[in-house]
Amino acid sequence: MFETVRVEHQDALAVLTLHRPDALNALNSPLRRDLLAAITAQHGDDTVRAIVVTGAGRAFCAGVDLKEAQAVQVEQVAGWYGQLRDVYQAIRLLDKPIVAAVNGVAAGGGFQIALACDLRVGQAGTRMGQPEINAGIPSIMGSFWMSLHLGLALNQELSLTGRLMDADECRRVGLLNRLVAETDLLPTALELARELAAKPPVAMARTKQRFRELTQAAFDDTARAAIAGQEAAYRAGEPQAVMARFIAEREARRKP
Repeated sequence: MFETVRVEHQDALAVLTLHRPDALNALNSPLRRDLLAAITAQHGDDTVRAIVVTGAGRAFCAGVDLKEAQAVQVEQVAGWYGQLRDVYQAIRLLDKPIVAAVNGVAAGGGFQIALACDLRVGQAGTRMGQPEINAGIPSIMGSFWMSLHLGLALNQELSLTGRLMDADECRRVGLLNRLVAETDLLPTALELARELAAKPPVAMARTKQRFRELTQAAFDDTARAAIAGQEAAYRAGEPQAVMARFIAEREARRKP
């Protein structure tokens, strides 16, 4: 059904797999569009009681696609970023539980998708964090998501340094609800999803609705601030310069 997202149904569960493995499932426009459509479809499917989201290959999601991000013009920032904001909001609007099975790296936008989910399961190779500042992008939406899970001191450290946390630290600070062996990652996520799917659906929906109500105004305000911050950064040319240098170095390493 989708170019960059695989959808599999297992009884009352839907498994959404981000499927750009050669690009570490980086978020380009087709993936953002497909993920939004896939989430919306499961939201409207009465046979689906819970959702699991994971990544194909060796990463959950490495964040924004740098080649696409490098080409963004200042006047395009609002529409470009709005696609990702809509994905976050679609996750927030789900009345059904959603569990992230975090295989490998979850960085930037991928990290934020994982934090938007209700529960997160990681494996030994899981690494999570908010490295956007290293790409010249202000860490505004990322710091919002972390504020819902972490204290201010650690949030500031991660937002300002851009470092990634390993799986043990993620579990210790509460970003991972479970930490399991790689072979147990998806089975554990599915088990958690089945457990949540068995809860009374109205009670589940109203509980999730209340959490959403408590944070919606801050989310909306943060989305506006993120657009303004990215417009300022792109106007200064910082993301373009950093990404061009990174892409050039990556391509040089690939040459024989």
